[in-house]
Amino acid sequence: MTKRAWHILGAVGAAAVLAACGEKPQTGAGVQHGAPLYQGTGSQFMAPGWKAGDAGSWQQELKARMQHGQNEYNRVR
Repeated sequence: MTKRAWHILGAVGAAAVLAACGEKPQTGAGVQHGAPLYQGTGSQFMAPGWKAGDAGSWQQELKARMQHGQNEYNRVR
């Protein structure tokens, strides 16, 4: 075989190998819960000011958590 044929054969082989290493498709479905998240789990690890089953209380707790506990800008200021 000629040198050109070897190059073409190598390129086709490399393409076949790389095509086999593709990423699995991501469906974006996420985690499905049977109940809304604000219903709670009934565990002892719930925040003290949060009332299970109250969506407004859930949103307030998330806002407070974002501002006070998980906001690096406020921590270093």
